[in-house]
Amino acid sequence: MTDDTTDTPETPGESRDQDRAESATPRRLPVTDVSLVVLIGTSGAGKSTFARRHFLPTQVVSSDFCRGLVADDENDQSASVEAFDVLHYIVGKRLAAGRLTVVDATNVQPEARRQLVAIAREHDVLPIAIVLDVPPGVCAERNRSRPDRQLPAHVIPRQHRELRRSLRGLEREGFRKVHVLRGEAEVAAAEIGLEKRYNDLRHLTGPFDLVGDIHGCRSELETLLTRLGYTLARDAEGRPVDAAHPAGRTAVFVGDLVDRGPDTPGVLRLVMGMVAAGHALCVPGNHENKLGRAMDGKKVNVAYGLQESLDQLAGETEEFRAEVRAFMRGLVSHYLLDGGALVVCHAGLPERYHGRNSGRVRSHALYGDTTGETDEYGLPVRYPWAEEYRGRALVVYGHTPVPAASFVNNTVCLDTGCVFGGSLTALRYPERELVSVEAEREWYAPVRPLVTDAPGAREGRPLDLADVAGRRIVETGLHGRVAVREENAAAALEVMSRFALDPRLLAYLPPTMAPSATSRRDGYLEHPEEAFLGYRADGVRHLVCEEKHMGSRAVLLVAREEAALERRFGVAGPGAIWTRTGRAFLADEELTGAVLGRVREAAERAGLFEELATDWLLLDAELMPWSLKAVELLRRQYAAVGAAAGAVLPEVLSALERAAGRGLDLAHLTARQRQRAADAQAFTEAYRRYCWPTEGLSGIRLAPFQLLAAEGVNLAVRPHDEHLAWIDRLVAADATGTADGTEHPEYPEHPQHPQHRKEPVLHRTRRILVDTEDEASMAAATAWWEELTAAGGEGMVVKPLASLVRTVRGEGRPGGLVQPGVKVRGREYLRIIYGPDYTEHLDRLRLRALGHKRSLALREYALGLEALDRLAAGEPLWRVHEPVFAVLALESEPVDPRL
Repeated sequence: MTDDTTDTPETPGESRDQDRAESATPRRLPVTDVSLVVLIGTSGAGKSTFARRHFLPTQVVSSDFCRGLVADDENDQSASVEAFDVLHYIVGKRLAAGRLTVVDATNVQPEARRQLVAIAREHDVLPIAIVLDVPPGVCAERNRSRPDRQLPAHVIPRQHRELRRSLRGLEREGFRKVHVLRGEAEVAAAEIGLEKRYNDLRHLTGPFDLVGDIHGCRSELETLLTRLGYTLARDAEGRPVDAAHPAGRTAVFVGDLVDRGPDTPGVLRLVMGMVAAGHALCVPGNHENKLGRAMDGKKVNVAYGLQESLDQLAGETEEFRAEVRAFMRGLVSHYLLDGGALVVCHAGLPERYHGRNSGRVRSHALYGDTTGETDEYGLPVRYPWAEEYRGRALVVYGHTPVPAASFVNNTVCLDTGCVFGGSLTALRYPERELVSVEAEREWYAPVRPLVTDAPGAREGRPLDLADVAGRRIVETGLHGRVAVREENAAAALEVMSRFALDPRLLAYLPPTMAPSATSRRDGYLEHPEEAFLGYRADGVRHLVCEEKHMGSRAVLLVAREEAALERRFGVAGPGAIWTRTGRAFLADEELTGAVLGRVREAAERAGLFEELATDWLLLDAELMPWSLKAVELLRRQYAAVGAAAGAVLPEVLSALERAAGRGLDLAHLTARQRQRAADAQAFTEAYRRYCWPTEGLSGIRLAPFQLLAAEGVNLAVRPHDEHLAWIDRLVAADATGTADGTEHPEYPEHPQHPQHRKEPVLHRTRRILVDTEDEASMAAATAWWEELTAAGGEGMVVKPLASLVRTVRGEGRPGGLVQPGVKVRGREYLRIIYGPDYTEHLDRLRLRALGHKRSLALREYALGLEALDRLAAGEPLWRVHEPVFAVLALESEPVDPRL
């Protein structure tokens, strides 16, 4: 758009300009709020004065000032090249930050302007020219009055001739707006009018209902709007022409309203009516762009459903078709909404393009970006921009059909293939709730199937080897970037591909746990005191000490009904139980189903499914006995040591006693061997406590200690007392068969009467609370630990009661993560870990290095929570699988397995 495109023929002298000065009236110059304003005028035209009057000092970048920066003299023309290098650099940095920038220089030469236009294009902002066409005589007089600037007589006339030659070509050079001010009076009377960009609707805060690609499916659109709570308005012929929400919500359409479907005119009539009434916003899709050009008579390739739209619109009135053309011409490529927290476009938009204006931005918003390759169906391979997106704004888009909408890196694609027989999807914002209606039929056969059998394909992006191979960097919200080395990824890939469960079910792997700091107490390698003092040093006051069970870590995914897992994870069944490495915990599927069934029944009775509004639960637990999973390990490693000691040491003692009877002084050696025999006996007794026979469910004990996740929520960040309260309800419901833990002894035939009750499977986790600022509290917890371990217990896990805790830096700023838990194991249990006679080597064992183990525990903890966050946010499988796989990979890092 040009504000002054008519040039007045150059008139010698200044009488013409004096006449203008007498008649000049105020003139408003529209300037876009984020743009590059280039002032053009001869030396002495008043550009600096104009800039000071109309713009902030920080918005103006002056060539004179830049000369001063590099040469300490603003008039040193020999420094011009370096000065303009600095000027261009500053301009680029300001435009990259989205700041209005004004260049104060003569800019009368095309080459100087060309570089500035190129910088504006690089940063996708509008270049705007403001020309100060002041008579040469006035400019010369002004320069003569400046003692610091005396120009040769020929300079100003030459600059003025260059300026006049440039006037007609400024638009061709790329300036989107050109304002020409002729004479002193027009310059003095000019006013700058800042205008918002067309895509800047940040003042609209919603709430919004964002609707995916419709493609002519008017009936499904009506159904979806009705489900969202909109009231449809119809014309005399019964056609929907508007829809309003009683709560004042605004619909936002992401484009591709047209083509392929049965009623493109009906969709346009409804959407256009909503936009005109202020009940909706709409951005264009690539199909609107193509249809609009076709309706304007331009040559386009008639394919991909365009002919259907043209045929359907041919039956409408010319007036309606004219309205359609005007509507499509007026659509803006994308919108910034809700203070910039929401961006809506058709094909997606990287953060650097948000709020920018250029052909490149519009092209990306309409068509996206491709890799230059084609898939097996001959369709272009889209560049996965969303996988690299890290922006603050939620980007909502469509364009590429996916079987189900899901969030990826704060983006969501709402094109769920309605016209292809899929569904029409909307996103409630800010609630982030997805609402869908099924397509009435397949209206148009897709070239590429919407759903394949590949894991993750139903979410639009199947798992890919490239996601996990080689060195990986995983972004976590709590611990920054976590690196996975290539060799560790290779080891994890071996385990995951050969032994692990279906990756669709593996939503979480538990982190390793570091022991407490090494104790200096006589006879102890680990003691509660170090755990309590360590947390106190981290600023954690309230702790919970939980019994460490004599079993193996198990993660349970429990479905309320088999169809629930099919809906959420794409795998039907009662659920799954897996180990820390993702393998099925039990080889017997029937037994797995029985354990899951008991947990499901207990959760149902305890009301957890209802309370958490979920059809499934993810739990962290210990499954006992240890021998249930590790029977071969026990047989080969622990039982073998005990058996060998039991076979050899009695004979050794017998021989020593016989030798002593012959008068040899072997008291010291005999005492040493007796101690070894006692240690071996204690070792055998220690591991046997973790082994007992089981038959079916009989003998199995499951001790859940944390609810990890439910539909739409990461529960792992909740305080531990909440978790333990939930777990207690589960255990009580399993033990009694009732929700409140009460029994029904009134009549024996009642199925919940004690005589009909099954053997309990769920086991309570004992605990004690600690205040690290209360010595008595710490002493009581230490005594509890001593009693627990003396009775054969493994020990305890000490955790911050608040669960997720950070250290505090100066000025109250949050620091790094605090260990989510440390284990304090008992003296006798540590015999299993370090050997029967480990107490004789405590001085050496106290030199064990814990730094790597602690670092590993924090990284795996952050990755586990990241996986749960992504699961709760409804992100696709590959996104959830990424941190889960990383946890498994980190388990391959070399670290002392005894820690």
